[in-house]
Amino acid sequence: MSFATRILILPGLYSSGPEHWQSRWEAEHGFVRVEQCDWETPDRQEWVETLDRAIAADASPVVLVAHSLGCCLVAHWAAAHRGPVRGAFLVAPSDVEAEGFPAGVTGFAPMPTARLPFPSLLVASTDDEYLTLSRAEYFAKCWGARLEVLGPLGHINSASGLGSWPEGFALLRELLETA
Repeated sequence: MSFATRILILPGLYSSGPEHWQSRWEAEHGFVRVEQCDWETPDRQEWVETLDRAIAADASPVVLVAHSLGCCLVAHWAAAHRGPVRGAFLVAPSDVEAEGFPAGVTGFAPMPTARLPFPSLLVASTDDEYLTLSRAEYFAKCWGARLEVLGPLGHINSASGLGSWPEGFALLRELLETA
């Protein structure tokens, strides 16, 4: 399948391993992963600068496909930058303000709550250990994102056993059609 829009993959903390749906989409569809310098102890400023360079590397439109901390990255980037972003597919954002959020992450809290300047779709599950459903609803409302609640899929990652996650890919295609 060919896409007229560049698709940038934005993994979260520790990146996305080979069984993660993001890695599978990258391999199957030629999407481009934004490689961060430090996946273990991310610094918001460094991650935002890396994303900004990736977006600016080509003037063509881009859609951001983010998971977990990658969703927080999108919100931080949008709060300070502009570029040819057509939309954002935001899957299981980590609540960086939650008590159980992993240590070692610098500068991502507080979570930006300004409306995103592009169409977005936030995908959440009902039993995500890093994001309550009420916080998913709150972030979607703040960001102006459509909310899609999928049921009990955990953090919608490798442990969820989704493979290439065709249901998620169908949601991405919906976003691409409207963005």
